Order: sequence, then structure tokens, then C-alpha cells
Amino acid sequence: MKEIKFVDIGEGITEGHLQKWLVRNGDSVKEDQSLAQIETDKAVVNVPSPISGMVKVVAKEGSTVRVGDTLAYVGTAEELEGRSAATGKAPVEEVVQPVAAVAAPKQHPITDVDEKEILATPAVRKLARELNIDISTVAGTGPNGRIIEADLRQAGTKAAPTGKEAAAFSPVPKRASQDLTERVPMSQTRKAIAKNMELSWTIPRAAHMDKLDATHLFEIVSKEKPKMEKLGVKLTFMPFIIKATVAALRDNPRFNSSYDKERQEVVLKKYYNIGLAAEAPDGLKVIVVKSADKKSIAEIARDISALSAKLKDMTISIEEMRDSTFTITNIGSLGGGYFSVPMINYPEVGILGVHRIRDEAIVSGGEIRVGKVLPFSIVFDHRVVDGAEAVHLGNAIISYLEDPEFLEMLG
Repeated sequence: MKEIKFVDIGEGITEGHLQKWLVRNGDSVKEDQSLAQIETDKAVVNVPSPISGMVKVVAKEGSTVRVGDTLAYVGTAEELEGRSAATGKAPVEEVVQPVAAVAAPKQHPITDVDEKEILATPAVRKLARELNIDISTVAGTGPNGRIIEADLRQAGTKAAPTGKEAAAFSPVPKRASQDLTERVPMSQTRKAIAKNMELSWTIPRAAHMDKLDATHLFEIVSKEKPKMEKLGVKLTFMPFIIKATVAALRDNPRFNSSYDKERQEVVLKKYYNIGLAAEAPDGLKVIVVKSADKKSIAEIARDISALSAKLKDMTISIEEMRDSTFTITNIGSLGGGYFSVPMINYPEVGILGVHRIRDEAIVSGGEIRVGKVLPFSIVFDHRVVDGAEAVHLGNAIISYLEDPEFLEMLG
């Protein structure tokens, strides 16, 4: 019989949310069959069975599991019955089964309903005891059936005694604001985002803002888009922005680095993995276009489409979201903002925020014309680079994206 544990999968992950079981208690499973999906700080990962046999579920769906916790057992019916015996001393071969680095394919969730889990905060449970209410009999009206304070008070009203007992019944006084608040536990993703934001805020930062003439960029994308569609590639402005940014980073290498605080050293990266901040169903994440300097516009466009699709259906792997050297966030894709101050993706040195391309008056050669303007922001770690260097990086990005020959070469 094999014991299946939640193991250390790296990246500093210490716990996960058992999102759903893909099997039921007593099901027969095959070797490498996915048993459960666990949401971690980085991605949704799946837990495969190390052997074929019958499964005994131990951890509850919806619970938080920590590294080393037992999730399930897989073995013969006799072994599992022995494990469930009163002595609980049946021999067990304990094996720490590696957790796959990619999420399981979409399957219909199956929940072990042998025991109903009561969803309620410690404060609500305490109030139930004070009101002498059996919380297991209360129907929750909060998210996912969570029991909230109003549910207890409603149950208390229905169960309020009459006659002589009523004199001894003293419900907890109700504040007017109590029904207007609710405590919602943070998901693993939101916890990770909060942690990363706290780390990012330790960086002494400054910002440089500018705008560029994107008229030629707009024309190139408009011209190449139909051609790319015939090849099954969705072309946007971003692949061009990535290529121009990589070229600018080569001119300004200290931005393609990280800062080692302990050793007070700047770690220059000789590779270009460009992170893209992207909105996922469960929160903000960063997908990474690896070796962007070695890829064509079409290849980068394919990477962005594939990674975005995986992010949307939550099949993105940890490997596809790590080891970025510089990050770009596309505020313009959401339609708002002229300038912004995005958070640096720790431990990187800088981040580029690009905004919505819009029609504006452009003064050139003493003449005024209407053109396409792209505002952008560069936020940088002031321990590693200075404001003048940020201006140089911005000017390099402008020069590449305004250069028709550079853009034609890429297109």
C-alpha cells in the first residue's frame, strides 16, 4: 500500500488548497491516474497515483494541506481495510509521491460527501456556543454555503424559548453593522499576490513616464495581422513591444538583472525571459515568454496565445510562470489609464507599463498632424539604476518602436 503525501514542489511553496478530488473513496485507479487537484501559490497542480489499486481519501476537499500532509492511500481492499481497523497498525509502505508540475485536465469535480464540512469562521463558531446553537443544524447563506452571523441569529430566533424559559434566554446584543460585514478567507493565489506585493514594496522605487509615436507600429500591425491570421496566429502590438524592449535591454543591461541584497551585488542576466502580467480567473499572474531574443514575432505571438489560454483554463504550469528577467504589464488592454506606476515583479529591477494607443496631435518638423500615441511608464529599483538610466531605457524603446525600418524588419 502506498501513502500519498503533499510534497515540496519547490518555489518556497509550503501549503496548498485541495481544490477537488477527481476520484471517490473506494474507486479503482490506475498508475499515474490523476487523483486530485491542488491550488498552490503559483498554479494548480495535479496529484497522480503511484500504483494501481483502490483509493482511500484522507484529506478533505476544500481544506488547506501542508507539505508532508497525507492526502490518500492506494492499495488493495484488504490493505485499506487493515489501515481502517481499530488498531490502525497495518503495515504501510510510505512513499512521497512527486506532484506533477502541470495542472490536471478539465474533469468534473467529484466530492467525498461522507462527512459534511462546516464552513464557518472561529468568531461565528464562538457565537454559536454563546447562543447554545448546534452549528451543524444551521444552513449557511454565505459563499459556498458558509455560515455567517446572520444565519445564527435567524436560527436563534426560531429556537427562542417561550414561557419561563424565555426569562433565562438572553441573546447576544446585535450591532447594526454586523449584518453588513463578512470575513472571506483569501485563496492561495491571493495570498501569493499579497506576499509578492509586500516583497515588491521593499524595493526603493522611482518612475519615469513618457510617450511615443506609435503610428508606424499601428500601420505594421494592421498590415501584418491578416497575413498572420491565415497562419493561425493572432497578432497584437505586444510581440513588437517585447522585441523592442529586448533590444533596449541589450542597450541598458542593468535593467535585465536582479539585486542580491545579502551580497549587495547586481546579478546581470545574459538571457531574456520577458514576463507578461496577465489577469487570470483567480487573480493576477505572470506568464513568461522564454528566450524572447531568439524568437520571431510570430513565435512570440503564438507563445502569448498559448500561455494566455492555459492561464484562462487554469492548466498553466509553474515552469511557464517563473524565471522572468524583466516584466511588461499591458494596462492598455483593459482600456484605461494614461500613465501608471505598476509594482515591480520582485526580484527584478524594473517593469514596463504600456497604455492604450490613442489618437493625438503630434508636432513634428513644425507641423501638427494626428497620429497614434502610446504612453508608457518605467518603474525601477533605485538601488540598481538611476533616473537618467531609466530615461535612456525609455528613449531606446521609443527609438525602436518609432523606427519604420526596425518594425518592417520584424514584420
